[in-house]
Amino acid sequence: MGLVFQHLSRIVDPSDLHKLNDKELGELADEVRQAILQYVSKTGGHLSSNLGTIELTVAMYGSYKVPPDKVIWDTGHQAYPHKLLTGRLDRFDTLRKHKGLSGFLKRDEHPLDSFGAGHAGTAISAALGFAVARDKLGTSERIAAITGDASIAAGMSWEALNHAGELGTDLTVVLNDNRMSIAPNVGALTNYLATLRSRPLLQSLAQRAKSVVKRMPDPITKVAAGLRHGITHYLAPEETGTIFEEMGWEYIGPVDGHDLPTLLEIFRNVRELHGPVFVHAITVKGKGLKSAEDDARKWHGVTPFDLESCEMSKVVGPVTYTQAFGQAAIECAEADPKVVAITAAMPDGTGLTNYSTIFPDRYYDTGIAEQHAVTFAAGLAAGGLTPFCAIYSTFLQRGFDQVLHDVCIQNLPVRFFLDRAGLVGDDGPTHHGAFDLSYLLPIPNVVLLAPRDTTELREMTHWMRSYDDHPSVVRYPRGASDDRLPESRTPIAFGKAELLEHSSPLPPRITLCGVGSMVSVCWEAADKLALQGIGAEVINARFVKPLDAATICESAMRTGALVTIEENTIAGGFGQQVREAMQARKLSHIPHEVMGIPDSFIEHGPQAVLRSQIGLDAENLVQRCLSTLESKSDLRSSASAT
Repeated sequence: MGLVFQHLSRIVDPSDLHKLNDKELGELADEVRQAILQYVSKTGGHLSSNLGTIELTVAMYGSYKVPPDKVIWDTGHQAYPHKLLTGRLDRFDTLRKHKGLSGFLKRDEHPLDSFGAGHAGTAISAALGFAVARDKLGTSERIAAITGDASIAAGMSWEALNHAGELGTDLTVVLNDNRMSIAPNVGALTNYLATLRSRPLLQSLAQRAKSVVKRMPDPITKVAAGLRHGITHYLAPEETGTIFEEMGWEYIGPVDGHDLPTLLEIFRNVRELHGPVFVHAITVKGKGLKSAEDDARKWHGVTPFDLESCEMSKVVGPVTYTQAFGQAAIECAEADPKVVAITAAMPDGTGLTNYSTIFPDRYYDTGIAEQHAVTFAAGLAAGGLTPFCAIYSTFLQRGFDQVLHDVCIQNLPVRFFLDRAGLVGDDGPTHHGAFDLSYLLPIPNVVLLAPRDTTELREMTHWMRSYDDHPSVVRYPRGASDDRLPESRTPIAFGKAELLEHSSPLPPRITLCGVGSMVSVCWEAADKLALQGIGAEVINARFVKPLDAATICESAMRTGALVTIEENTIAGGFGQQVREAMQARKLSHIPHEVMGIPDSFIEHGPQAVLRSQIGLDAENLVQRCLSTLESKSDLRSSASAT
């Protein structure tokens, strides 16, 4: 039997929090924590980050007037409390399920999801945009951004802080600082001082002091400014407050991010303040679940688990692409002391955790800073090392200019390993790696590879270590490869595709050419076609750039028809490149169908469901082959009649 939520079940929107007294708001926070534990233990999702933001969210929504006030969230995986406090309790059991609630923020899911958040570092920029729009339109709502869970380390966050400090408009930024436990200096006295600093009277005095200082002639101004900083920073730690004060922000904190009464008073005060205000809250990631507090990293993203025993079921299955790359990276580092690995805050997700333990002095985590990670890798390559830069496909989009400008123009041999290429499943459109082939293909000097299975990924990783003529990129999907493909394989050779030997004795009537994860789909489709008396040649593209046009076109000439399939958007992808190659060889008369991700953002859901939904499975491929062969017959009949 599920829990009964006395307060939470009555929350339709955040204005309902104003009907509760402070004691009841504390009870509501407890209910939010229980709801997250109860539902996420069944659905899976992001756990520890959300357990750390409950009191912050309750205090913010209990103090601000939402709506019309707007709260902009960074890294939407810390916003489950926001979902619950905006009336989505009755749908929370659909979290991350197909057609259910997103695990992130989506403007089309709820009116109070003011700004979508999937990638980190966006909240302050977006909130500043909302604030300036408010000023221009003459409205009076308050705007706040909640950043953190490492997103404050993103360069974009600091660009926005700098710009907002310069503009001086009314804006509050709340830093959810969960990278440290609550230290002794964040106790009753520090909380009291932070509360004191947030009170309008003191802020008014501080603003008047600033005004006086600005009117003083030099060099008196410098002396007075130093005095003013000395007074205000008596109430704030010098090492944390000074930088924000210098950027034009009023700094309040650090404060215990789980002390609800203190937070309520601070946010009620802050809402009345003018200008940029920065509230620094120290939180514990995983708060309220000891296992998550002890190991927040393990409990960051979870599969369904037993809430009573706090045990996640261990899934024993085939080796995943992530694991295969991680092991291959270790092997390459053992063979070559120049190999170094770089990731942007994703050591677990990219498979580099074991590598970081074995080679700690040859491993670099740049934090949520993909642009820096890419150019840092370029510098490593220019300096004579062999950099392995492992970043999710969707996150490398953030470093596109650096790939083009810093790596490829200089033709530096950085090796990129793009995990989560294609449809990732439950994380949805912000995380699908649907565009990497299309945004990398136009860049000169880059070499693009895609493995058919985990064994081939390991082989490609070793090949890339030894290849230093150009930058190289290998992209591979989330999860494990299957065992449908034949084990026989040919060695990796630069720019060469692989023609797989099918056991069917039928003469081939169509060529199926797959990229990476779609090669096994081609193989399964060839088996199904053979049952209908149709032979097929199957090609593993291996290299997307340079394209092995000779192998593909020669096969198409033998069979008389071609279907290419890729887990990338059709626009600007592999299939269109093949079509151009066929046109250049005057083979446009050969029917060629291009299959891939359509020109739309794909929702969240299980990978298999999504692939089937958009046609990237064996059944849909067979139907496309049959229609292609039918059109081929029609063309022949038309030619004979002529």
